[in-house]
Amino acid sequence: MSKRVVVVGGGVAGLTTAYRLLRAESDSPEVTVLEADETPGGKVRSAVVGGLELEAGPDSLLARKPAAVELAKELGIDDLVPAATGKTFIWSDGRLLRFPTGPFGISTDVGEMLRWPGMSYAGKVRAGADLVLPARKEMGDESLGSLLRRRIGDEATDKLVAPLLGGLFAGDIDRLSVQATFPELGAWERDHGSLVRGARAASNAARGRTPPPMFVRLRGGLRRLTEALAEAVGPERLRCGVTVEEVRREGDGYVLVADGTEYPADAVVFASPAFATADLVEALAPDAARELRQIPYVSTAVALLVYAEGTGSELPDSSGFVVPRGRLAMTACTLVSRKWPDESFGDRAVVRCFVGATGTQEDLERSDEELLAVLSSEIADVLPLPEMQDDAQVIRWPSAMPQYEVGHLERVAAIERALPPGTFVVGQAYRGAGIPDCVRQGGEVAGRVLATLRGDPAA
Repeated sequence: MSKRVVVVGGGVAGLTTAYRLLRAESDSPEVTVLEADETPGGKVRSAVVGGLELEAGPDSLLARKPAAVELAKELGIDDLVPAATGKTFIWSDGRLLRFPTGPFGISTDVGEMLRWPGMSYAGKVRAGADLVLPARKEMGDESLGSLLRRRIGDEATDKLVAPLLGGLFAGDIDRLSVQATFPELGAWERDHGSLVRGARAASNAARGRTPPPMFVRLRGGLRRLTEALAEAVGPERLRCGVTVEEVRREGDGYVLVADGTEYPADAVVFASPAFATADLVEALAPDAARELRQIPYVSTAVALLVYAEGTGSELPDSSGFVVPRGRLAMTACTLVSRKWPDESFGDRAVVRCFVGATGTQEDLERSDEELLAVLSSEIADVLPLPEMQDDAQVIRWPSAMPQYEVGHLERVAAIERALPPGTFVVGQAYRGAGIPDCVRQGGEVAGRVLATLRGDPAA
């Protein structure tokens, strides 16, 4: 009889893990995916606003991490669309400014930095001191804020770099881990003695090559990826609308109980949020459960706004802007109709706002109507758009964003060591939060599961 694997969670990570297990060249196990929601896909969701189907969760794939793009092509999805514009702005005291040239908002041109109007002269001089300050000698993890403030000072950190890097995780840069989020920044300081020189070296290394697009989307929406994965896994293996209540050891394997039905398994993959996984493994591995509960989560929301015909052409040539933490209700704004133009939009402006980050959760306490009124006013202050839109919708994501705080990778390693044999964790909470990271993790964990089932001691 073939081995049996149960995957708890039918988001991108869980579906990819199941797909890779089923695609094993030999000894493919029996696979069952248990998903609590009525439909698979996790945070990959769409919403209809103003008659348009718009992304309610992630809206694109980061192309420089190729795992998701490669998976899409493997599944027969090859109509990938690059962003129509990559120009990004930052909100600065009521106006929108272009980012200085350079990766992560770190300028590679000191002269350009001195001319940038979003900082005081003293702040610019302090940022330039990065070129002469000694590098950190300690090799352990530290927060992004610690690294950035030490190298370029508080003002450049808070006004320029933090809105971009912290915003990607809805987090506080003074708590987010360098090693778990942007390890290249630590490498720049170690290898070049300076973030500016490191950014310059990275830019020079890419010079002369045609850069790939930063972001791509799937024509028709990201749901095509999760739908294709679900189809490849097969409806007979995918159980939706069932909640796992218990996981217990039985002999050399496990039994999962979901809505009164028992599912025997030789291996279990937990692709559920860390806090949900903690509840399921409490009796099996209390040390793992304790560490899982130490991964904090932040709630967020997405607001989709569709404006009247004739407003689309009024938008600037930009993909959108980010906002320093706590300055507005929104943390970022995507100009969807500029970044991802579509014939169905006509000449309507389509805008997407992000709300919620560590330390700014009070904005999520507003009702949908109150939140939309605030966001509409904030948009009208910096963009040539009216305060009233034709249609709008707020999609809330409670406890949606895991926070990779200092020591995160050590915590993940401790969780993996504490789990009993034949159990695994995968997903957004561990080694990368984006779709490409979840796809990569799914492939890696599937490989470890197969090795374990074969009795490979290296597993």
